[in-house]
Amino acid sequence: MTAGDLATRIGPTLTPDPRRVIIKLFVPGEDAALTRSRAAALIDRIMLLGEDKTTELLQETLRRFGGRHDDLETTFAHHHDLVRHRVPRETELSLPARLLVGAYFSHEYAVEGAALCNPSIVPHPDQSGLRPGQLRAAISLRQIGEGHLSSIGFAAAVLGPGSDLTINDRIGPLSVGRRHATHHRRDLLAAGISDDARDTEVSATMLGSLPERFSDDDFERATTQLPADLLTRTTTQRTLEELRRATRSEYAVAFPADLPLHRRVLWPATEAERNGMEDARFVRIIDEDGRPSYRATYTAYDGRNIRSHLITSDDLRHFEITPMRGPASANKGMALFPRPVGGRSLALCRSDGETIGLTVLDRHNRWQQPVPLHLPGRGWELIQAGNCGSPMETRFGWLVLIHGVGPMRDYAIGALLLDSRQPHRVVAELPGPLLTADGTERDGYVPNVVYSCGGLIHDDAVWLPYGASDMRIGFARVPLTPLIEAMRPPD
Repeated sequence: MTAGDLATRIGPTLTPDPRRVIIKLFVPGEDAALTRSRAAALIDRIMLLGEDKTTELLQETLRRFGGRHDDLETTFAHHHDLVRHRVPRETELSLPARLLVGAYFSHEYAVEGAALCNPSIVPHPDQSGLRPGQLRAAISLRQIGEGHLSSIGFAAAVLGPGSDLTINDRIGPLSVGRRHATHHRRDLLAAGISDDARDTEVSATMLGSLPERFSDDDFERATTQLPADLLTRTTTQRTLEELRRATRSEYAVAFPADLPLHRRVLWPATEAERNGMEDARFVRIIDEDGRPSYRATYTAYDGRNIRSHLITSDDLRHFEITPMRGPASANKGMALFPRPVGGRSLALCRSDGETIGLTVLDRHNRWQQPVPLHLPGRGWELIQAGNCGSPMETRFGWLVLIHGVGPMRDYAIGALLLDSRQPHRVVAELPGPLLTADGTERDGYVPNVVYSCGGLIHDDAVWLPYGASDMRIGFARVPLTPLIEAMRPPD
């Protein structure tokens, strides 16, 4: 049996659904160099409609779009408030007029209108109502819409018994949740200062004024307490703005408890991720008390720079987002180990863009310079190699799914085995690819790519969701023991 014979494609697939839409603010002409804003002219025209026509247009809009979104009127009211400054100060709009203004300054955005890809899979928080041999799973999705803007979505599935796979319907209005402030960690801010070479008298004084956990208000109060001889320095205001931007990159998002997982969307919310949240690698973490929680690394992209960020959640309903710090976090593709090893928090990374490395979190919350684990060496991975999600703990060692890039930028998935106690040691590797794009998977948004952000082990088999040419998501199942037996010591 060759490596490519081990993986069996199973079950249904997930394809991009253009009906999965959210509402975004729409300001006509905001990107055009016009002497008179189109937005102001639009509001002038709305004000000339008259009350009857205003009400008629509003009701028609609610009728057409109300079934596609929850609480549409609240969204319209919010968007009106965002553009209220464009309404003449002496004008008091009626409620229907305010809502209609909000409607004209809104548009639908198909979160996966362009592509759906790069999934990861973890045990679902709810394991009730299952038959023997079944596991309910939560699947994270990279959703790509207009402008190649990525967000994080979810699906739910049931694995087993045997090779059965059932994916829940993904119907119903989507929600981006409610963003709220979070208390920042001083140690993480300090780690970021070191990363970005902001270690100055101003930053040191600010850190000394902040408590271990601080709010945005605490930060602003600390700025008012800076000594005068620091406030007058030419670099002070720039440093404060950089620190303020660093704290604002941390936030939390919560969803209603009764909102199904597949209707939750993690949408870009900060400057660091304004051009997308890419390739989330979710893993379930078990702490020392045996309590499970979830972590995910993802790539924040601002249009020019990329950086690894961290998602933390106890229940996949409330999410906290923070930047990751240190040299290992400066590139894509970090993947956390599901538990400490030898008392250390570890992660896989690809900080140089082409080599799989192992990094450790130091006492200053910085991910240190990685130790190389696996260099591209075989034909199918000569361009680059990287992980396909967090290591999976087995009785044989840490199983790591990897990706490699070969001729014609052809992506394939392989596997490594790391020592269970000393994971910096690669004890075995699969000689060839485990999964490559077949004849039905080669064409798509990004041709010739199979890519995963994480699998899991259930019923002595690896369950592997994967993106196929960024066009759809397929699933494969690999028996664990034959996979290990097919691996060989590294050259």
